[in-house]
Amino acid sequence: MKCFVTGASGFVGANLVHELVRQGHQVKCLVRPGSPLRVLEGVPYEPVPGDLTDRPSLARGLRGCEWCFHVAASYHLWLPDYAPMYAANVDGTRHVLETAGEAGCSRIVHTSTVGCIGLPKPGTAPAPPSDETTPHHEAQLSNHYKRSKWQAEQVALGLARQGLPVVIVNPSAPVGPRDVKPTPTGQLIVDFLNRQMPAYLDTGLNWVHVRDVAIGHILAAGKGRVGERYILAHAGGNWSMKKVLDELAALTGLPSPSFRAPYALAWAAAWISEAVASVTGRPPKAPLAGVRMARYKMYFNPAKAIQELGLPQTPPRQALADAVEWFRQNGYVKK
Repeated sequence: MKCFVTGASGFVGANLVHELVRQGHQVKCLVRPGSPLRVLEGVPYEPVPGDLTDRPSLARGLRGCEWCFHVAASYHLWLPDYAPMYAANVDGTRHVLETAGEAGCSRIVHTSTVGCIGLPKPGTAPAPPSDETTPHHEAQLSNHYKRSKWQAEQVALGLARQGLPVVIVNPSAPVGPRDVKPTPTGQLIVDFLNRQMPAYLDTGLNWVHVRDVAIGHILAAGKGRVGERYILAHAGGNWSMKKVLDELAALTGLPSPSFRAPYALAWAAAWISEAVASVTGRPPKAPLAGVRMARYKMYFNPAKAIQELGLPQTPPRQALADAVEWFRQNGYVKK
């Protein structure tokens, strides 16, 4: 297949490009001026200069393509101005998906997030991991990133109802190689490796290998039902933060933090961090949005993607090991 990928220089996007090429597909990548492209070194692809706001560049890139993967997103838990985030995540999604439809793509895969999947309220009795049918509570859209991605998903669902061949994937917390920025989950691993994690919060995530997420995108294009959502996660990857840190300790020989920070302490530290950021303009080390999200254990059930798509299930411990190895080899760990 001839494929068009947005967000190819990002974590999931770069792994998707590598996997598409490995499987024999031809790839065209939307490339913004100044985007770091070292994660795409060694893989053949056709660069398409442009961005999500430039419909002519999107039309040029999508011409002749059969599959479109819209992976690009503005992912920040703190910004001095959130308008550009909504422009990229909401308006950009409409631009890409509509242009892909006009180009005649047979499948359009929109990358959403499990942040758009419902969760049990904090303090409620233990509940089964959420799936695609779990009702969403408005209070869980606790930051601008989640709100913008929720709005983008509504755009994608609306276009699917209008006849566009859109399939939505909702990755959980991917870890593994090529996490250049790194993402918040990758930063947690880097901080652990650099002995910069004196404490942890009582929270949890679903940890999944980024390679499985990339393969899940391709499976969604080939097998996904139009208008459906698929959680790309690991059935055994619902781990508390403490379990992740203990696994990292077992992998590296480094000590695991033993102090569990009270939520109130984390909230106060984040509030101070954001107050400083409002003066300096530099992103806070611990944004309030991250602390708010930590109130929920974000556990998910990927049974639908496993059964309908054949989503692979690489053990989360292997995902952590691959991430540790990549960060060590690429200069993220201090000597």
